[in-house]
Amino acid sequence: MIAALRVAKVGGMTTQATHATQAVGVDIGGTGIKGALVDLEAGTLLSERVKVATPTGAEPDDVLTAVQTVLDTLGVTDADIPLGVAFPAIVKHGRTLSAANVADTWIGFEAEKFFEDGLGREIHFANDADVAGVAEAQYGAARGVEGLVLLTTLGTGIGTALLHDGILIPNSELGHLQRANESTDFERWAAYSAVEREQLSWHEWAKRLQRYYSHLEFVLNPDLFIVGGGVSKHSEHFLPLLDLQTPMVPAVHRNNAGIIGAAALALAHDEASVPAESADDLVAETD
Repeated sequence: MIAALRVAKVGGMTTQATHATQAVGVDIGGTGIKGALVDLEAGTLLSERVKVATPTGAEPDDVLTAVQTVLDTLGVTDADIPLGVAFPAIVKHGRTLSAANVADTWIGFEAEKFFEDGLGREIHFANDADVAGVAEAQYGAARGVEGLVLLTTLGTGIGTALLHDGILIPNSELGHLQRANESTDFERWAAYSAVEREQLSWHEWAKRLQRYYSHLEFVLNPDLFIVGGGVSKHSEHFLPLLDLQTPMVPAVHRNNAGIIGAAALALAHDEASVPAESADDLVAETD
C-alpha cells in the first residue's frame, strides 16, 4: 500500500470527527530536534518552539530521550493531544528504511512502534520533508496550487516532497540523485551543510543549486518549486541568483514546516480527531 495524502478544504467534518484543533509536532533533524504545540485551524505555533541538539551518533535510544526532553519542556502530558513525529528517512508502515545524517541502526527499524513504546502513547510517524510538504499544502505556499509542486528543504541534507494537485507522493528522496561522473550525490554537494563545511559564498552555493534545480526541472518539469529549511529565511541572497523556467518561492513556514506538518498528520493517525475546516480525506491509501 502506498499512502497518499490529500489536502482538500471542506466545510464540515467526517462522521467520526471531534472538535480537536491542537496537536504536537516534533521534527527530528540531523543536527536538532524541535517541537511545539500547533493550532491546526490556522497552521501556527501555539507555544514557543523547543529545540535540543540531536545526540551525537543519533542512535535510537538517545534520540528517544531527546524527544522526551522536548515533550517534557513543552509540558505536554495529555495523551489525548495527537502527536506527530517527523524523521529524516524513508518511512513505510512505521519502519525507517534509510539513514541520512543519523545512525545506520535506523535502517529497517520499527521506528513508530519504538517511539510509541518509549513515549507510552500513540503517534503518527512520517518522513520529515513529506510533512513539510503537507504543511505548505495546507497552510502555505502550495495551498491551492494545481499541477506538480516540488518542495525542497535545504539543511543538513536535502529533503524533497512531491505534491500533485494537492496529493503527496511520499518518500521521494530526490536529494540523493547522483551527479554524473561524480562520487557524491546532490545532497552532499549542494545542501546548506556544504556552505558551512566548505565556507561557500552565496554565489558559489547558488552555482551548485543551479545545477541541482536545473536537473530536477529537466527530469520532472514541475509547476512550482518551494524552498524550505532554515536557510529559506535568507532566500533573498540566493534565489535571485538562480535561472529557471519554473517559478520558485520560499516556504511560508520555513523551519517550522516540519513541526506543523507532523502535527497536522497526527490527526490522520487518530481517525476521531480531524479538525473542522480541514482535510476531509487527509490520508488516503491506494494499492
